[in-house]
Amino acid sequence: MQSVSAILAAGTLPPRAMTSSPRPLLPPYVRLRCPTCTAALTPITYHALGKTHEEIACAGCSAVMSQKQGIWLALAANRESHFRHFIQDYETVRKAEGRGSDDPQFYLSLPYCDQTELHSWQWEIRSRTYKYIESAILPAIAEKVAQPLAVLDLGAGNSWLSYRLALLGHRPVAVDLQTNAFDGLGAALHYQHALPMFFPRFQAEVDRLPFGNSQFDCAIFNASFHYSENYDRTLAEAIRCLRPGGTIVIADSPTYSREEYGQRMVEERRQSFQKRFGFSSESLASGEYLTTERLVALEVKHDIEWETHNVWYGIRWACRPLIATLKRRREPSRFRIYTAQVKTQ
Repeated sequence: MQSVSAILAAGTLPPRAMTSSPRPLLPPYVRLRCPTCTAALTPITYHALGKTHEEIACAGCSAVMSQKQGIWLALAANRESHFRHFIQDYETVRKAEGRGSDDPQFYLSLPYCDQTELHSWQWEIRSRTYKYIESAILPAIAEKVAQPLAVLDLGAGNSWLSYRLALLGHRPVAVDLQTNAFDGLGAALHYQHALPMFFPRFQAEVDRLPFGNSQFDCAIFNASFHYSENYDRTLAEAIRCLRPGGTIVIADSPTYSREEYGQRMVEERRQSFQKRFGFSSESLASGEYLTTERLVALEVKHDIEWETHNVWYGIRWACRPLIATLKRRREPSRFRIYTAQVKTQ
């Protein structure tokens, strides 16, 4: 197995096979817990198109989890104000960048094609990452449980990953802070008529997930882990929601060999945002990037071992470090996929 301490070494191994027997087939439901006081809430089922649940009240603290256009609003009341500025800034930036489309086919084509052609290079990276996850990571996990995977799509955005997972027959749950209809969870409505069973969507923060313990097979941070304000807390919360032997996947978060390069990237980005949008995008104290040292610290803290998967993103992407060296620029970010298994109890 490749340790993250050997992150620059080439090649990786698939997740280790579990020796435990496949669990019995379970009904498609999600156990919930209150994001405010953590008391258990009424479970919800994956539902046929058009069917929704009533709002759910917490017997412990009287908090209410309600739905808006089919999205469960699962932010604790005292956290809504914490994220309000970030949500507004993020939506402003994404609109200015031309994210989203009025054409449903745009969403149905993701991640393989950006029909707007505005961010084709980013979707090329996303598509190669997804192909690797679909072909090399998910089958190894599915082999252990012998039934559709229950997957947390963390940082789901417009939920393209949940859509693709549902097409494969898995049971995704999409989680994001953004609920708008062009780039957030609201955009997932474009997928509902292409699926026999629509996946649940939750507006929630990754540090206070509204889900009961030990019920998911996989948690995928979908180009989102670097938005975390506390990597330790975020990872611990995902692990809590996984069954023993479940798999954490961190995909498409920028990685640097040294802290100084990550810090320079952050400063360059803030200056660019200030010039373009009138603010520097500091609404959250996000981690912003990964380094080998940060990943090793998470290994030690959470008793896991990362596997590093190097995906081929094309010759131009591979040449970026060399070009940066020749032009005396800072080290560019690298994208890798990191996976780790939760310990068997």
